Amino acid sequence: MLFKYKAINQSGAETEGSVEAINIDIAISSLQRRGFVISTIKPSEEAGGLFGREITLFEHIKVKDVVILSRQIATLFTAQVSALRIFKLLSAEAENKALRKKLVEVAEDIQGGSTISLAMSKHPTVFSAFYINMVRAGEESGKLDETFLFLADYLDRNYEVSSKVKNALIYPAFVIFTFVAVMSLMLTVVIPKIGGILESSGQAIPIYTKAVLALSGFLVNFGPFIIVLLIVGIFFLVRFLRTSAGKDASARIRISIPYIGNLYQKLYLSRIADNMNTMLSSGIPMLKALELTGNVVDNKVYEEIMHETLEAVKSGGALSDAMAKYPEIPGILVQMIRVGEETGELGNILKTLAKFYQREVVNAVDTLINLIEPVMIVALGLGVGFLLAAVLIPIYNISSGL
Repeated sequence: MLFKYKAINQSGAETEGSVEAINIDIAISSLQRRGFVISTIKPSEEAGGLFGREITLFEHIKVKDVVILSRQIATLFTAQVSALRIFKLLSAEAENKALRKKLVEVAEDIQGGSTISLAMSKHPTVFSAFYINMVRAGEESGKLDETFLFLADYLDRNYEVSSKVKNALIYPAFVIFTFVAVMSLMLTVVIPKIGGILESSGQAIPIYTKAVLALSGFLVNFGPFIIVLLIVGIFFLVRFLRTSAGKDASARIRISIPYIGNLYQKLYLSRIADNMNTMLSSGIPMLKALELTGNVVDNKVYEEIMHETLEAVKSGGALSDAMAKYPEIPGILVQMIRVGEETGELGNILKTLAKFYQREVVNAVDTLINLIEPVMIVALGLGVGFLLAAVLIPIYNISSGL
């Protein structure tokens, strides 16, 4: 919302202008921080957004926004700033409109007597259950500044590793899509015209050229039906993947693909170790840490493993013994956890494991990227070369016979 104001600046001169803020209190706070003495302030007559409201429908709150927010909160807590003041300040300065709105609501709840964790729990799209429980543990221990630093570091590490994996898979997907699109265009537009010339020449057509012409004819005649089937298939596949059985199947396929599966396994193991270490270091009990780790690991297979491990630990079993039952959990991880349990250094062991698997993920992604480019070049070269040979060799034979 836009507010027009008249004020006296630090040099004593009168000034006027406009400031954007969620409400008039935040607008006043923003101006006072700039050293202005406000004489008048009122909402601008210009309506912002649809029917005078700000449109935040397409504003997306990124993980990076939450990382920066967590670091800012930690810094302000270290400076002994009150919680209410912190969220009012950050809501006034937030560039993301959707995040600004959430922070204003959190500040209003805190002003109404709510705890920080309870106020944040009303916004699960921004603050996960893991995040909220960490904040609650910080409130109980009186170490909110350390807690928010832990959260910022954890989210930053998790975001960096996950982004690296996703970016590594985007390149081959784009190249494959481009290759299929170009080949389809050639087979449906270019090859049929050349095929007509070859058939009208009356000369014998090589078997590989007949195969290319047959594929071209199939795509020309049945292309629209194939496109419709693909659209319908993708629609039902997406619906299936949203079901419990679909999530389970997708999770198992993801960790079973050669090389890619190993990469994803290391990603999930690093996430499990990092989650557990961060929560145990913040004073969250083991059982709660296991429950939350299962909820945020983002893979159905490992989620079930963590929940079953939780039940085993509830029954009095050791964490290492419970995890040793599953082939998806490497023996080295089980042995390291057992050492941590015996020495009372489980937190440090988990921290070491998290760093180890994060390095493994980064190294695996770098290796994958280095392998993808030459493999793609060879594959595309062979595909295009075969198509050109199937067309150009018969044309050369025709021209030689004239």
